[in-house]
Amino acid sequence: MAVTYTAAVNVDGEGRNGGHVRSADGLLDTSLSLPKELGGAGTATNPEQLLAAGWAACFLGALRRAATTRKIRLTSTTIVAEVTLTHGDDGEFSLSAILSPTLGGVDQATAAELAHAAHQICPYSKATRDNIPVTINATAA
Repeated sequence: MAVTYTAAVNVDGEGRNGGHVRSADGLLDTSLSLPKELGGAGTATNPEQLLAAGWAACFLGALRRAATTRKIRLTSTTIVAEVTLTHGDDGEFSLSAILSPTLGGVDQATAAELAHAAHQICPYSKATRDNIPVTINATAA
């Protein structure tokens, strides 16, 4: 398999609680902060937001690819990605996700079909498959 692209990111400091993240090319350069819900300041982004953003962007690309493959013209695409951090009774943390794409120019059945197809081809979905619970809620606009 040929390498297409590698993202390199450095995180320093306290990681998710007061750390700083910077990509090798400098395009991503931001601080990290624990959300208020976890007792932090909530003044900067956090790993769950970064994962949700990356996954959502990748998933929309996969949706457009699935539509193109099927010769379906989408008039619009948006998505809300929710990544939830949970803390179990055993003291361990885990993740779950809800991906809610809204697709314009198609009916509800087609929106659901395209979302299912996108979930099969999206690299983020592949990476998390059978590792975390994922719910897909597609809606036709």
